[in-house]
Amino acid sequence: MVAQRHTMPWVALVFCAGCAVPSVTQRAESLVRQNRDEEAVAILRQRLRTQPQDIPARRLLVRVLASAGEMVEARAEIAQLAERLPQDDPTPYIELGHALELSHQYDEALDAYDRASAVAPSSPEGPREGGLRCARWGEAEPAASRLEEALRRGARDVETLHALGLVRLNLGDFEGAERAYREAAAADPRAADGWLGLATVAVARGDAAGALGAYEQVLARRPRFAPAELGRAWALARLGRRDEASRALDHAEELGAPAMNVARQRAALR
Repeated sequence: MVAQRHTMPWVALVFCAGCAVPSVTQRAESLVRQNRDEEAVAILRQRLRTQPQDIPARRLLVRVLASAGEMVEARAEIAQLAERLPQDDPTPYIELGHALELSHQYDEALDAYDRASAVAPSSPEGPREGGLRCARWGEAEPAASRLEEALRRGARDVETLHALGLVRLNLGDFEGAERAYREAAAADPRAADGWLGLATVAVARGDAAGALGAYEQVLARRPRFAPAELGRAWALARLGRRDEASRALDHAEELGAPAMNVARQRAALR
């Protein structure tokens, strides 16, 4: 029996008026978001009885089972995935890694991602997932090597580039971090992540002008993001633009910035 657990962070579903009827996978995702895991498992199993080649449904089933602690059943579904995919497809090992992470077996998850990297040497998926796992747990050096390998294999998504920027920054490689964050900003010009990373690098370097420009780019994309307005106030103060810094602090406070941080910066302006 599958116990109901908290909603999984990787499940995302958007409905809109006039959209097509949701697929089985979308319905299952919706049930998971409502903590109705047993029902999600039931409709996915029903789908797979009639459509065993539905790879997205089986991948979702693996993750629901793993999140519920049903690793024996999750591994059985991973074996079914492997039977239905080419031998050099990394998907079964990627899903094994995700399942192991959901059951808090982090070293084993990394082994699975590295296996995915080995069986599919031209795919960025294995090193990308392994690098992201290491980055999440503060393992900067192994994260950097895997994420750089993912880039060599063609990964150019914002998440990978942002994670690489962060681990390089933690390793003290400011130039490498800046390159990664700039690539992240270029990969999705609408996203604020890359610019926020560039602001962080500039602050670490003591580059107030660079930080100001980056924070303003963040605010252009996320106008109500209080930490960016607080960072903008810091940069303005460092540049001697005290009146503007004071107004930025007022705005940061209105946006909900932590009162202690606002008070600290106000005291520094006096």
